[in-house]
Amino acid sequence: MFFRFAVVALLVAACGGRQEFSAPRNLENACAIVDERPQYLRAMRNAERRWGVPVPVQMAIIHAESRFIGDARTPVRYTLGVIPMGRQSSAYGYSQALDRTWEEYQQETGNRRARRENINDATDFIGWYSQKSRERNGIALTDARNLYLAYHEGHAGFRRQSYNAKPWLLGVAQRVQTRAENYDLQLRACGRR
Repeated sequence: MFFRFAVVALLVAACGGRQEFSAPRNLENACAIVDERPQYLRAMRNAERRWGVPVPVQMAIIHAESRFIGDARTPVRYTLGVIPMGRQSSAYGYSQALDRTWEEYQQETGNRRARRENINDATDFIGWYSQKSRERNGIALTDARNLYLAYHEGHAGFRRQSYNAKPWLLGVAQRVQTRAENYDLQLRACGRR
């Protein structure tokens, strides 16, 4: 009897443990996201208090980077279509932070135990990086489009305007801006802003 109980408990734990990493069901509605995952809103509000980056901007960046999948990774590259050559980059987690940038964040904030698959740490990272974008490039913390361009291209790349050679990226950045505006309206409508 104990053995059966242990097996059932193990199976339930295995099935339920992945919800942290799966995407919420409705990514188009900010209220639905925070209703399904209230811990996301708590994390984003903490980051907003600490760094000044509005919740809708954080949500739009996370949507663009990982679609709210906590353990998201870049695709594997293949040679000759079959030989795996590693991932496209070291980007990982909700924020898709690169290894080196994540290490810089950990060092500067003293948060050595921060994990990219933890929503609290990921939103804090986005706040930290956005604050750096404001300091280094003068980007307003409400300017989701340019914060995203700096996030994607790096601070020096943003200064060089490297994004202008990437029409696809300009399109993504505009969608981030539009999504942030939509998320803001939705959160206001459901009383979460």
